[in-house]
Amino acid sequence: MTIRKQIQSNVSVPPKKIRSYQEIVQYLNEHWDTPQTKSLARIKELDAALQNPSKKVAALLVAGTNGKSITIGLSAKLLREEGLKVGTFTSPHILTYNERFSTNLETIGNTQFTEVGNKVINIAETLEIKAHSDELLTMMALLYFVENKVDVALLEVSEGGSYNPVNICQALVATVTRVTPRDTTISEDELAPIVADTMGIIKKGTWIVSGDQNKANLELMHKLTVEQGGNWAMPIRKLAPLAYPFEQLHGRCAALAERIAHMFIENYFNKDATVTADSLLSRKPVKRGRPTLEDKRKAELKPQKSLEEFWKTEKNELPGRFELVAKEEPGVLLDTSSNLDAFKNLLLGIRLLHYSQPHKGFALVMAASEKSMHNEEFLKLVRYFFKKTSGQLFIFPIEVSLPGVHEDTSWNPEKVANDIKSMKVKARAFSSFKEAFEAAKQSVNERQGLICVTGSHSAVAAYWRYKGINKF
Repeated sequence: MTIRKQIQSNVSVPPKKIRSYQEIVQYLNEHWDTPQTKSLARIKELDAALQNPSKKVAALLVAGTNGKSITIGLSAKLLREEGLKVGTFTSPHILTYNERFSTNLETIGNTQFTEVGNKVINIAETLEIKAHSDELLTMMALLYFVENKVDVALLEVSEGGSYNPVNICQALVATVTRVTPRDTTISEDELAPIVADTMGIIKKGTWIVSGDQNKANLELMHKLTVEQGGNWAMPIRKLAPLAYPFEQLHGRCAALAERIAHMFIENYFNKDATVTADSLLSRKPVKRGRPTLEDKRKAELKPQKSLEEFWKTEKNELPGRFELVAKEEPGVLLDTSSNLDAFKNLLLGIRLLHYSQPHKGFALVMAASEKSMHNEEFLKLVRYFFKKTSGQLFIFPIEVSLPGVHEDTSWNPEKVANDIKSMKVKARAFSSFKEAFEAAKQSVNERQGLICVTGSHSAVAAYWRYKGINKF
C-alpha cells in the first residue's frame, strides 16, 4: 500500500508555567464550569497560536448518542490493519483523562499528556482565553496527534455538532451512529433539532454515513448533507460478522467502522495508489474462472485475510463497554449504559451470555440519573427482562459525578426500588456502591454467578474505586 508522509509539526510554545501531571488534571477538573458558547472562536484562537494543528490532521468525526467510542475503536483497528498510524480521541473517561487519547490504541502516557497539557494551557493563559475543558482537551489531542505524526485521527463528537470543539477540523469522513433521546422528557418527535445540530459537522466535500434506523432521522440527515455540500453514502443496514455475542451487540458499529475506514482509504489516503494488494479494504479486481497454478502458489505463500475473517477475531475491548472483568468470581460485567437505548442493548447482551453459559444467580447493580432512566419505559424493560432471567436489582445513588460527564441529578434509590418491586421484581435500595455490591455478591453463586454494574459512567468508576484501581 502507498503510504503518504504526514507533515511534521514544529510546534514550540515557550512555557509560562510548568505544571505537574496532577496540576494539569486539577486545571482541567476546574474548567468544566467555564461557560460554553455557541462559537468556535476560542478554539480557533488556540489553534492559530499553536500553528494550526487542526489543519495538519486527517480527521474522521464520529457523532451520535450511542456507540461512538466502540465505532472509533473498531475503525482504528481496521485502519491500523491497513498499515496506518491512527490517533483516537474519545470521551468521557472513567478513571483518568489519559483514556481519551491514544495512538494505535496505546493510551497516552503521563509524560506526554503533561507536555501537551502545559503547551495548551500556557497558550490559553498567555492569550487570556477562558477556555472550557472540552476545548483544552481537543487542542491537546490535536497537538498530540501532530507530534506523533499520525496518518489519520478519529475524533468523537461528544455533544452537538456545529459548535463542538472537534468541529474545528475539516471532516474528511463523518458518521452519525444513531440519534435517540438521552433525556426521557424528550420524545421521538422532538429529535429533529438534535439531528440538525449534529449534522453541523458536515462541510463541503465531507463523506457521511449513518447507522441510524429511524427513517425520519435519515431523511433529514440526507437533506442537510446535500445542502451543506457533503457526500451522502447509503446508511448501514447489515451487521458485521463479529464473534458471538458481539455481532448482535456491536455488529452495526463494526459495519459503520468498516464503511468509515473504506471511504477514507478509497477517497483520500489511497486515492492515487497503484498498488493495493496488501489492503484489507481496497477493492481488488476479481479474476473470472478457476485460479491458475501461479495464483494458488501466491495465495499459499502470502494468504490474504478477508474482512469476514478479520471481524471474527475482533471484539470491543474498551473499558466499561460490555466489559467482562477477567478472573473475577463471581463474574463481573461492566457497562456504562446511561440511557434507555443503551440499557436495552445491555440487557440483550446479558441474555445472550446466559444462553451460551447459564449463570447461577444474577444481580444488576445500578446508579443512574433521574432523567435518563427512571421512567415507565425503564420499568417495562426491567419487568420483561426479569420474567426471562432470574435475579434482582441493587439500586444505589450516583455518589461522585465524574469530571466532564454530563450526568443529571441522581435518581432516588428508595423510590426506584419501590417502583420496581411494585411489578413483582426483586429490588433493594442502598446508600452506597460498596453496600450494594457486597449485597449483590451474597445473592449469587460464588463462582458461577454474574453481577452487572451499569447505569452511568460513575457507577463503573465506583466499582474500580472499590477495587482500589485508579488507572487502567
